[in-house]
Amino acid sequence: MNIAILHLLDGAAQARGLTVIIDVFRAFSTACYLYANNAEKIIPVTTVEEAFELKKTLGNTVLLGEVGGKVIPGFDFDNSPAHIENENFTGKTVIHRSSSGTQGLIAAQQATEVITGSLVNAGAIVRYIQLRQPAEVSLVCMGWSCQYATEEDNLCAGYIKACLEGRAFPLDASIAALKETAGKRFFLPENQQSEPQRDFYLCTRVSPFPFILKRRFEAASGHYYLESVAVDIPAC
Repeated sequence: MNIAILHLLDGAAQARGLTVIIDVFRAFSTACYLYANNAEKIIPVTTVEEAFELKKTLGNTVLLGEVGGKVIPGFDFDNSPAHIENENFTGKTVIHRSSSGTQGLIAAQQATEVITGSLVNAGAIVRYIQLRQPAEVSLVCMGWSCQYATEEDNLCAGYIKACLEGRAFPLDASIAALKETAGKRFFLPENQQSEPQRDFYLCTRVSPFPFILKRRFEAASGHYYLESVAVDIPAC
């Protein structure tokens, strides 16, 4: 199994084989909480305008997302897991726009198979890859607004790769260090409305969710959606 770690939109476009699009802070952590709270379907989009147009077409949907980490006027929720962790999404379709993760999902056009990446379902991701045994794995770190690499996505990619290769990884120490690097913004008083401190802790829980989120294409609507696929045995 050849495992490559790639970065940003160029990395997503270059990804081959079974591809994991990683966005720890916060899109694909939030997506896991949505499915854990019984969302029926998540539709990733790249622009705010597309989200609003799709809502007009589909009707009864929930808009969730951010631009530059901030709330989008007219959306029902921002990209915060803390803001949706106690919401009931039973039977609801969520249209999800983020500055990094959903961009990478759409950009990975050369990949054989695409799943999302986060710490909250990292064990399921590893186990799924082990069961699939692809010749090629691409771990794509989407970074901050697809502009520069970030420590949390690099950490997640490194952890998944180490697990697949049977190597130890300093996970606890690496997560703690995030408080002084990419995660520092969650502890700033001025960010508590859009990026609350609880987001840090919800996004850095390791493997509470025993499922992966797989990108699927729905021909009837012409859109991708994320499918939740249960994985029985966490690997790490």
